[in-house]
Amino acid sequence: MSLPAGWTLSASAFNLTPEVIRAERTAPDLALTLVERDIASTIEIELGQMWRGFPAPPPADGDAFRDRLAAAGGRISIVGVSIDEYDRGRRRTDAERRAFLEPQLRASARVGAAGVRLPIGQAGALLDDLVPLLEELDLVLFEEAQGHETPVARPAAYDRIGELDSPHVRLLLDISMLMPALPVTYLEQLARGGVPADLVRRLRDEWREPATHDAVVDLLRSGAVPGPVHTLYMDLLVRFGRSSVAELASVLPLIGATHLKFWDLVDDDDRLSDPLRDVGAALAETGFTGTLCSEWGGQEWLDDDPWEMTSRHLALAAAVFSDRSPCVPPPRASTP
Repeated sequence: MSLPAGWTLSASAFNLTPEVIRAERTAPDLALTLVERDIASTIEIELGQMWRGFPAPPPADGDAFRDRLAAAGGRISIVGVSIDEYDRGRRRTDAERRAFLEPQLRASARVGAAGVRLPIGQAGALLDDLVPLLEELDLVLFEEAQGHETPVARPAAYDRIGELDSPHVRLLLDISMLMPALPVTYLEQLARGGVPADLVRRLRDEWREPATHDAVVDLLRSGAVPGPVHTLYMDLLVRFGRSSVAELASVLPLIGATHLKFWDLVDDDDRLSDPLRDVGAALAETGFTGTLCSEWGGQEWLDDDPWEMTSRHLALAAAVFSDRSPCVPPPRASTP
């Protein structure tokens, strides 16, 4: 089974967040398991999750992880970084924002990453000034768009990437933007949490209808969203998108990496494989090269084994992108 030339499947250490929180093993040790268990040889990491001292982790810690990763046959594709916009309630100036970000860029280069990732538009006024530093460090800044952050919703942010026309600033597309239907297990969680049955039905059968979005907002404004699922409910407005690939046609050439966001592995009606198939076909048309990273978002409400979930999802993605008949592989025995 072979992928198109220049395409690399990868796995995100973010998928192991529940294990990081458990703290039975360190975050670097856990990230390494993705390579050690032959799940992926290319991984993404979250800098703030890996080492103490954020935003300027100790160089020795990064060096040790880089060497251990290389010894295991792995490498880092992208590092998730961030800009803390406030300092004790006071909004940071642009100079302070850059001072917060720069050590993260240097740490990412030190561990051998090809790029770093920020939410689309967050760099803002820093973007022009960051390009020389990105060139010096040989890093790509990927601006990530997900959920409802379509070109229509964020035109200026997308336009800025195109205007810069730099190989060091690219778009990262999260396919949560392209959901034809909501995750089955998510809908079950809303129903158990007390969300009205009629709205759950509409979310199940009419997710992409504008009137369904209006109904979601109406319930939120009414204050009637049940407390136990209030945080999950907000995913409908932030993390879950309703767009099609056709709506992204103008920005497809800007894409340098992709997050293959998934929530569960229920794919009876191709709600999981269709976005993979659609984005794969679209990227192939543009001559895309880069990483396509498995990122599991369902840990918010599921307690499944994250290694197993990631492994099975990558097998599905490999099948779709290789033009094989896709199906979600059955669970395999967990590696101790």
